Amino acid sequence: MRLNDLFPASGSRRKRKRVGRGPGSGWGKTGGRGTKGQKSRSGVSFKPGFEGGQMPLIRRIPKRGFRNEFKKEWAIVNLRDLVRFPAETVVDEAVLRQAGLVKGRPDGIKLLGHGEITVPLTVKVQAVSRQARARIEAAGGRVEVG
Repeated sequence: MRLNDLFPASGSRRKRKRVGRGPGSGWGKTGGRGTKGQKSRSGVSFKPGFEGGQMPLIRRIPKRGFRNEFKKEWAIVNLRDLVRFPAETVVDEAVLRQAGLVKGRPDGIKLLGHGEITVPLTVKVQAVSRQARARIEAAGGRVEVG
């Protein structure tokens, strides 16, 4: 076998569709755009949600409430979730992700005090409740916020 014997598999390569190149091509004259109207013209572009001049759906439906775009989304971890870690473990975001306790892309991790903890752990999170901090320190561990 030589280089000049090589060729692509059948059906893997396809010629580019050249529109508006005469009646013999099957895509001549109007070039597959139909006849007349805004969409048949060159340079046409619609904004998202445009409905041809009709009142768009987004403006027809009633609006209610308020969504704060600056709100922080916290990943919540409770003390009862930390029981699975052995004593003297440094529990940070990477460890919590590996354990499946933190998913997605939260703005921070907050530790809450639901449950009991008996083993001393070093917990590194962005926020912690007073009760959670007290229970971890009572068990001989410590909390690093930052």
